[in-house]
Amino acid sequence: MKTRIHWSLVSLFVLAVACTPDSPVGPPSTGRVAAASAAVRGADAQSITVMTRNLYIGADVDVVIGALASPDPSDDIPALVAAIATLQNTAFPLRVQALADEIARARPHVVGLQEVSEIHINLTGLGLPLVDQDFLALLTAALHARGLPYKLAGESTNLTAAPIPGIAVTDHDAILVDTERVTLTAPAIAATYTLNIGLVAPGVILKRGYVRIAAMIDGTPITIASTHLESGNAPGVSDLRAAQAFELVNLVGAASPAILLGDFNDTTGSAMHQAVTGAGFTDTWAAMRLGARGFTCCEVADLSNQVPVLNQRIDYVFTRGLGGPNGRLLGQVTIVGDQPADKIAGPSFRIWPSDHAGLVANFLQTPMVP
Repeated sequence: MKTRIHWSLVSLFVLAVACTPDSPVGPPSTGRVAAASAAVRGADAQSITVMTRNLYIGADVDVVIGALASPDPSDDIPALVAAIATLQNTAFPLRVQALADEIARARPHVVGLQEVSEIHINLTGLGLPLVDQDFLALLTAALHARGLPYKLAGESTNLTAAPIPGIAVTDHDAILVDTERVTLTAPAIAATYTLNIGLVAPGVILKRGYVRIAAMIDGTPITIASTHLESGNAPGVSDLRAAQAFELVNLVGAASPAILLGDFNDTTGSAMHQAVTGAGFTDTWAAMRLGARGFTCCEVADLSNQVPVLNQRIDYVFTRGLGGPNGRLLGQVTIVGDQPADKIAGPSFRIWPSDHAGLVANFLQTPMVP
């Protein structure tokens, strides 16, 4: 979900609950898949596959928060009515099937999820439809229906909203693991960042956070974290993202190998990107897909656009301590959910699985790699 309104920094803090629109960068994409080196294929290679996926809450929350924060109460209900109509059209109970199919095809060991929402809206007294959706419950049910043994390893809460009676919305980051192939070696750590926006409107609190797990995958002990950094492009917000990223890499510390997944809400060259790569992490897409754009955000709010309009790369898989000889990353990284064929039938028109595309990264190692 991208922030479509650009006001002063204070106003943006009120509205910043989504992804920053940036100008396209880089040359046209050269394809979706980068093949692994044949030299490391075979029975002796270790493989770790991860996925990051922003599920998308389903409506332009910026407009609703802006209305709730404004001193004019007359704009609250129209904004809510419009958002509920959009939620009906973006239909997460339908989209979740496409998202579960993506996971089934990729079979990641670990999935980092953002905008894992719980939406409970009962304004039937105003003639509005009931909305009662638990994204995590719907996704895990869809995965289990496909025979896939994923379970929640940990989650943090980014947003809580109860602005008026009848509305309760929460937004989470989460990590799912394949219980047949992943062993957690310590309890998950989930928390919010020290620096955050906080109260953005009456009853609406925005605090970004992270989830970190320690796990054993294919004989390799590994630390994996997932996050959704702050959004917006007004002065000061980039510095806030960088501070959150710096806190995240300090949380991970010297752990190696380690993987960071998430919607980092900023582009290469940003202070955020420098904070992560400065801690020894490699931008997987940039390393494996040199010259490819890798855009992952964002489709239009109601997901109705017929062709993708993704124009920014803000979803990342960062890695440290994984690779083949000389530390070179071996494997492949793929964008999912960005092709017209990925759209599904919605209540009113065909819709995308999310307003973001997802990333799947597969890393190959030889047992002798340090």
